[in-house]
Amino acid sequence: MKAFLIDRYGQHRGRIGDVAEPAPGPDDVLIEVHAASVNVLDSKIRRGEFKLILPYAMPLVLGNDVAGVVISTGAAVTAFKPGDEVYARVPEQRIGTFAERIAVDQHALALKPANLNMEQAAAIPLVTLTAWQALVDIAQLRAGQKVLIHAGSGGVGTVAIQLAKHLGAFVATTTSTANVEWVKALGADVVIDYKHQRFEDELRGYDVVLNSLGSDVLENSLKVLKPGGQLISISGPPTAEFAKAQGLAWPLRQVVRLLSLKIRRKARRHNVSYSFLFMRANGSQLRDISALIEAGKLAPVLDRSFAFESTAEALAHVEQGRAKGKVIVRMK
Repeated sequence: MKAFLIDRYGQHRGRIGDVAEPAPGPDDVLIEVHAASVNVLDSKIRRGEFKLILPYAMPLVLGNDVAGVVISTGAAVTAFKPGDEVYARVPEQRIGTFAERIAVDQHALALKPANLNMEQAAAIPLVTLTAWQALVDIAQLRAGQKVLIHAGSGGVGTVAIQLAKHLGAFVATTTSTANVEWVKALGADVVIDYKHQRFEDELRGYDVVLNSLGSDVLENSLKVLKPGGQLISISGPPTAEFAKAQGLAWPLRQVVRLLSLKIRRKARRHNVSYSFLFMRANGSQLRDISALIEAGKLAPVLDRSFAFESTAEALAHVEQGRAKGKVIVRMK
């Protein structure tokens, strides 16, 4: 079958080539891929940023999000049947959604929301699960609390704003001048135009900050949190808790622990907590998200779509950092 793959870490563009058909196990669902979405994570994996934590074999088919139709199911699968329209963020050990077909563990899957087409559905899993695991699982965000969501026009930001408003929070976000009114329409109560304002000068007394940007933004975010607040980062640095959850060897755990030592110390001095989130595939949470989508509480935000033959261009577009919402690769 055809797939978009890399032969080595750091390969600039990747290529479309022939790979072996998936070999589904008893808990797997074989899916005909109709659409996939491009995430910043795909570029980080291609560059080798996670090779110590996730040592993939080469050649590697990229892609973490999928929407498609069930072709067949393993002997242990009970929740899905051939013909079902499904979507998922596939488990990180078995990525490869930029392909004609993929086998996915049933526990990562959910039925596609009935009110979304395949491209819209492909835009949902990774970013929305990230927002859910940050705001619901870690922050336990409650009505009346204040949250700052960085990069409000990005893939995670667009759904995190919607989810935080659904939870009843007061939402601030950062974006560029061109996107100020656009993110207000998503539900943001306060928008900081980073081209003309410094968020750390404008905001105070926040309960939660969700960071997806660099180290300077991360450290300055401590200034807007009130005592007892939570700084949650999806862009690093990782923590010892993350390393333990990944099952890393003790020496590597110590290396990872040191990476976040500086920000954890600064967080303690501000009397706030620091957490690193590397989101996990979770079909049960995805079903909860589907219910919100079908109820009109959450909606995907799409920037543009590319044909499968232009997957390299889709990755390059995301790497420019200017996409408003999600970028889609169309397989069908």
